[in-house]
Amino acid sequence: QVQLVESGGGLVQAGGSLRLSCAASGSFFSINAMGWYRQAPGKQRELVATITSGASTNYADSVKGRFTISRDNAKNTVYLQMSSLKPEDTAVYYCNADITHYPTYPQIKYWGQGTQVTVSS
Repeated sequence: QVQLVESGGGLVQAGGSLRLSCAASGSFFSINAMGWYRQAPGKQRELVATITSGASTNYADSVKGRFTISRDNAKNTVYLQMSSLKPEDTAVYYCNADITHYPTYPQIKYWGQGTQVTVSS
């Protein structure tokens, strides 16, 4: 079984920074793309950023220039460095990972449990 464990959320003032981490553990062959999503109260879950195994990145327009996604393949960990935070960034942040358990098998998407980020004005 695979587990994704997030950490680093919390309360921060507008303009501040936070760094989220998400570590994958368990038995698997490879981790392909990893990403961060968020869900604010009363809203649908939305993409924040993704990163491929080759380190190609993609960002939502709302976070471009403020957030940076990165990964450490040796540690099976993805990070989200968030700067210049705004109250509208307040949400539960979820990481996900596309994981292949065996060569040639289709990948499966796993999700973390979520970590709360609250930005006060």
